[in-house]
Amino acid sequence: MGMYLKNRLISASPRSLEWGSRYVAKLLIERVIAGLALVLLAPFLALVAVLIRLDSPGPALFHQRRLGYGGSSFEMLKFRSMSLQAEAMLTRSLRADPGLRGRWAQRRKLRRDPRVTRLGKILRRYSIDELPQLWNVVRGEMSLVGPRPILKQERRAYGPALASYKQVLPGMTGLWQVQGRNHIGFAERARRDVEYVSSWSLRLDLYILARTPWVVVRGDGAY
Repeated sequence: MGMYLKNRLISASPRSLEWGSRYVAKLLIERVIAGLALVLLAPFLALVAVLIRLDSPGPALFHQRRLGYGGSSFEMLKFRSMSLQAEAMLTRSLRADPGLRGRWAQRRKLRRDPRVTRLGKILRRYSIDELPQLWNVVRGEMSLVGPRPILKQERRAYGPALASYKQVLPGMTGLWQVQGRNHIGFAERARRDVEYVSSWSLRLDLYILARTPWVVVRGDGAY
């Protein structure tokens, strides 16, 4: 598995053998960590799933296609934090409010999102809704640290930064999350993803992982 990932990374970009070896080591270590975290968090994850089902109709998990390594797509997992009629509600809200449309176009996020459930607000504030992505890490579709997975329809908005984005696995956390989160616009988010890829190192990953719990506990930029 390590050699397979290494060959994919090196053949897809002009990275050195040393860079590829270190990056593959990072991914393999992260998969072990994610697997252990899933085992340890299993009771808590089960409790959250039950609470979601009690709070609003629908499944506990939300599946969505996201853009992954090399431009391939994968099914990202999250705890459901929105109502089942989320997309219809968003469309109606954007049509009725030009100001809301402008904020959505700039950030792809809404501070008072009408789609989010009561429990969903808590799950999002503390990033609990992201925990099922540990399974994506175990499956080798995501990394613990990397660019935030984007939707296929966001490729144009991502602009030239997309080339850098596709060189690594998307992550559960990254520079965007620890340096502004939803306080910054989509273009700035893309710029920071490029910065992460161009300056990637194990030390940078450790910095981001160390900062993430503090940002999550504070609920900084979460909505």
